[in-house]
Amino acid sequence: MAKSLFDLTLEEYKRTVEINQVSVFLGMKAVAPSMKKAGSGSIVNISSMNGLVGGAIGYTDTKFAVRGMTKAAALNLSPMGIRVNSVHPGVIATPMVVQEDTKAAVEEFSKSIPLKRVAQPEEVSNMVLFLASDESSYSTGSEFVIDGGLTAQ
Repeated sequence: MAKSLFDLTLEEYKRTVEINQVSVFLGMKAVAPSMKKAGSGSIVNISSMNGLVGGAIGYTDTKFAVRGMTKAAALNLSPMGIRVNSVHPGVIATPMVVQEDTKAAVEEFSKSIPLKRVAQPEEVSNMVLFLASDESSYSTGSEFVIDGGLTAQ
């Protein structure tokens, strides 16, 4: 459950930053040397639609940070033939979302999504696969939104 700025502790905030932001940095740092050696590569960072619009303190700011890191890394790594893009999912039908205690709320919320449904995990996977492939060879530093039109409203 999202906490307000008044209720979120510094320790909780730092944990969210470590998980959502620092992990992305470390992932890029780990794979970049081998991609540089190969002369090409594709890094796909997962953010959230909350990296594009407001939301919960802590979560939202780290997802915005993923956008910034993606763009900075794209500029930094493009001379080596490495592309870096980000994916911004909305509500995805994962086990966390379709639990019995959240199922009714998610079904109600899905009525507000322009496509009138939540995404299936495979839809996100297909976007990541596209970005990892040579089919997206001229995309770098870009944001790919998979939210059923929520951020278009």
